[in-house]
Amino acid sequence: MNFKRIAAIISVVVITVLIGYGYLMYRDIFSDNTRFSENEVYVYIPSDATYEQVKEIVRPYIEDMDRFDKVANKKAYPDRQDKSGKFLLKKGMNSNEIINSLRQNVPVNLAFNNQERLENFAGRIGSQIEADSLSLMNAFTDQQFLTENGFTTDNVLCLFVPNSYEFFWNTSAIKFRDKMAKEYRKFWNADRLEKAKQLNLTPIQVGVLASIVHKETVKNDERSIVAGVYLNRLRKGMKLEADPTVIYAVKLLSNDFNQVIKRVLNKDLATDSPYNTYKYEGLPPGPIAMPDITALDAVLNPAQHNYIYFCASVTRFGYHEFAVTPAQHEQNRQKYVAWISQQGIKR
Repeated sequence: MNFKRIAAIISVVVITVLIGYGYLMYRDIFSDNTRFSENEVYVYIPSDATYEQVKEIVRPYIEDMDRFDKVANKKAYPDRQDKSGKFLLKKGMNSNEIINSLRQNVPVNLAFNNQERLENFAGRIGSQIEADSLSLMNAFTDQQFLTENGFTTDNVLCLFVPNSYEFFWNTSAIKFRDKMAKEYRKFWNADRLEKAKQLNLTPIQVGVLASIVHKETVKNDERSIVAGVYLNRLRKGMKLEADPTVIYAVKLLSNDFNQVIKRVLNKDLATDSPYNTYKYEGLPPGPIAMPDITALDAVLNPAQHNYIYFCASVTRFGYHEFAVTPAQHEQNRQKYVAWISQQGIKR
């Protein structure tokens, strides 16, 4: 066999090997390596996860883990220190695309409102980011944080302004809390601070009063009127006598916030709690719920009127009848008592 023939055979063998190797490389890197029926799935990788733990998390969604592993090593993914977060995988992704996706932490659109207690709020947030409710509660009630920011465990719920925020899923409890403190300071701009000052209220007191307004009415166009009533009472040195504070006090003393109370009874008015504004003057020590922005702004921009009393309307459901004198209020109250009794509502 002459030299040219040997060289030709060797060339063919080398080319064949290179083609085969190239095919395997192409298959490993660029061919589909997913195995889920949905168009896309999210995977959640906890903080401090090792590469082996990452592989176990993504394994249910990967067709060939050997191919995934080869590409991950070629792209130095196992050496990546921060692997945690929320990541999007799309159907039909190849190993290269999967690794690239595992390097792109997807933000979480986090929303909250209407939380009745700090514990409820911590649970709500803990269901949306990696930090659990216990670590969040510890962060919210840390004494140094409270002191530095002028809050107490009773009123710290005022710190959290309901809205939609963007966070990474692997945000820690401390980072979440500190971001919320920053958002709180942003909300309380110079204009709102001046309005609170004109009402002789602190931002926290505005939040506490707004929580009562929030619970009194769901009608945004009525909230400034209700706020005006309570501010009129405060200016006159009257007790607020707000039914939602009584309901909160009853629930707090019974440690049962799941109970439904639609009717406040005379015995409830005697509940001995600083949250019972029928028994104690001024504002309660903290909010009875998380007021939304419309309630906060209703307090800061109250309707100007002489109303001192109000009662649920029996003709415009969801709204209230307002009164200046006790006699007018008594007429409205009797109508409501008769109506609620006809409905058979006893509690």
